[in-house]
Amino acid sequence: MQLNGADIVIKSLESQGVDTIFGYPGGAVLEIYDSLKKSNIKHVLVRNEQGGAHAASGYARATGKVGVCLATSGPGATNLVTGIATAYMDSVPLVAFTGQVARSMIGTDAFQEIDITGITAPITKHNYLVQKVEDLAQIIAEAFYIASTGRPGPVLIDIPRDVAQAMTDYEPIKDVDIRSYKPTINGHGGMIKKAVKEISQAEKMVICVGGGVLAANAAAEVQQLAKMKNATVVSTMMGLSAYPDQAEEFLGMLGTYGNAGANMAIQDCDCLLAIGMRFDDRVISVPDKFAPKAKIIHIDVDPAEIGKNVDVDIPIVGDAKAVLAEINDNLEQKKEQLVQSVRYPKQGIPVPDTLNVPWVMRLIAGMVDAEKTIVTTDVGQHQVWTANSYPFQHPRKFISSGGLGTMGYGIPAAVGAQMGCPDNLVLAVTGDGSFQMCMHELGTIMEQNLPLKILVFNNNALGMVRQLQYHYVGERYNAVHFERSVDFMKLAEAYGAKGYQINNQEEAPSILREAFDNGVFSIVEIAIDVDDLCLPIVLGGHGIDDMVTG
Repeated sequence: MQLNGADIVIKSLESQGVDTIFGYPGGAVLEIYDSLKKSNIKHVLVRNEQGGAHAASGYARATGKVGVCLATSGPGATNLVTGIATAYMDSVPLVAFTGQVARSMIGTDAFQEIDITGITAPITKHNYLVQKVEDLAQIIAEAFYIASTGRPGPVLIDIPRDVAQAMTDYEPIKDVDIRSYKPTINGHGGMIKKAVKEISQAEKMVICVGGGVLAANAAAEVQQLAKMKNATVVSTMMGLSAYPDQAEEFLGMLGTYGNAGANMAIQDCDCLLAIGMRFDDRVISVPDKFAPKAKIIHIDVDPAEIGKNVDVDIPIVGDAKAVLAEINDNLEQKKEQLVQSVRYPKQGIPVPDTLNVPWVMRLIAGMVDAEKTIVTTDVGQHQVWTANSYPFQHPRKFISSGGLGTMGYGIPAAVGAQMGCPDNLVLAVTGDGSFQMCMHELGTIMEQNLPLKILVFNNNALGMVRQLQYHYVGERYNAVHFERSVDFMKLAEAYGAKGYQINNQEEAPSILREAFDNGVFSIVEIAIDVDDLCLPIVLGGHGIDDMVTG
């Protein structure tokens, strides 16, 4: 069957099961958009390409599928960069398509020409500049395979306009076999045997779940192991929602932004099983003082992460679900010899009884169906407070930018989550600073008639930076206060949203209930005190030590 390149793009997406694309048209992708019009794939017109990448990321994280975004050449492509980098840092499966000038014009500084494959090489798992229309179907099949297997991540495909116009025979690609790319699924038998022995004998075992547990859909296997061993469980920020918060063995988030109970358990344990985590600096603080008494077992599908930041005793490269299933089978066979771990006591972070993010998020948790509620956040104080105070009970219900810390992520990510999970209540938690980073996506929400809810915690400041200035530069505040505040209620009206304001605790329950039940796009502005820090936040080499020693 003879098709042009643009038709091949859309046919290939259909064969991959893609049902939604987040994009913004332009001259270099005219043919692709023309072909898309003939497809049943839903196109979501975002208001900025960055919003498209973030929305595709939110869609991927909420559904477990590969997210797809589309942009034109030049500035359209470069506007994707922050979203691609965000997905790369957090291992989100994403395929980004960009238009490019015709092949004959590449290298001439043509109108809206940019070397997007060069720009994104450090922040993609792989990228392609398509040179021949005959290669297009194969490249797209490979891109989806690479994005979704092994350690997930973004892949970019740059398509010159004349390739989109050229004709060739099209055959769907059924199987992908890349000789140089063979992700390891099953762990090394000898290492698994060592891990089973160490776990069996451990008396103070802690399991740390990272984002890789969610990526591998391994939550059930983690719970099985924790119950069998009576182990304590902690989480990185990216691992939140992989383990039910209300479980007695779950102590919450560890690290400089986590809680003392989780950190003290890490410092005292004799065996640490780390699953799908990077040992990020916010988690380990000072590497040689992290888990000093523990034998560390690290399971990760990416061999580059093992031993990168922390020396480990038992490295296991493989898919978390497959490796844990084998470990659990081995432990089941020797259940009689299994030493039951001493479990560390659960210590919740106290929630100040004032109108602030922790208080509101605890209130919300008691009002919604945990299995049907997705929470996205932006980056700042509200993110840390939400991560520490909202009790996530089910996988893929917490979506936030971890590694890159991208302000502006929360609202477009909520768009993607709502598109992917239309029956869920989606709450975008943000601050007045982060809100203004990607507020243009309110237009996307309005156009798509999405019933998502935005909670804007307004303290008229860049709260996180202000808090750092409070701790580290003698309260010399600079460039962190908004001298004039946005009228969020007029903004809600302009974008067809229902607007609500909460100024005290007494009115919060009834207003939130009305906003959650109204079935339409809503913006809830919640006034909070700029001086209410809620939790101590420390950075650098002081995190775990300060929390452990008080």
